[in-house]
Amino acid sequence: MRNDQRAADALRPVTIEKGFQPQAYASLLITMGGTQVCCAVTLETSVPSFLKGTGQGWLTAEYGMLPCSTSSRMQREAAKGRSGRTYEIQRLIGRSLRTMVDLTLLGEVTLRVDCDVLKADGGTRTASITGAAIAMRDALARMHREGLLAIMPEILPVAAISAGIVDGQPLLDLDYSEDSAAEVDANFVMTGDGRWVETQCTAEGKPFRPEDFGRMAVLARKGIDELFTFWAL
Repeated sequence: MRNDQRAADALRPVTIEKGFQPQAYASLLITMGGTQVCCAVTLETSVPSFLKGTGQGWLTAEYGMLPCSTSSRMQREAAKGRSGRTYEIQRLIGRSLRTMVDLTLLGEVTLRVDCDVLKADGGTRTASITGAAIAMRDALARMHREGLLAIMPEILPVAAISAGIVDGQPLLDLDYSEDSAAEVDANFVMTGDGRWVETQCTAEGKPFRPEDFGRMAVLARKGIDELFTFWAL
């Protein structure tokens, strides 16, 4: 039995509080168990230099963990420079968001989402993707309401979840205690029509078998399907 008495295929309790940062163009706080991430979107009326004059928009992301989000204080990355882990995660978030919408329909604007981890108890990157995708959907809907988009573009939902193998058992949505003891650690990003955007899967000790990956993927699909129900909010 898991520490919180969950079944192997169960998500932690999930809540989404919209408008968490009212000054943002769109924002929410996503809570998954002991992990909390604020996802806030800024609308900028410019694009990177490589897109100027193309009429195409851009989506990008930044990720960070607040100093007291973990059991010991983390130094602010602005003071020491971003770590390789931070760059990896924010690139993953950005890639995931750019699958959601045809950027050529946005005009020359940039939608930038900041994912700030308030509390970290495992799965911060996947919670960030799930929350950022819903916040991005809300930002696009606001652009349409305000006349910045003549036609609301088709949006492909995106969500993400972690899975892993602990003591030989495949588990969904690992908390920190499970993640730190996992023999295999994986993150899955999926679209609403059942296609994978990205999978990250690492053996922490001995190599794992293809069937182990398949078992984790089945768990991930179940968990992500449950997360897509929050798109109705």
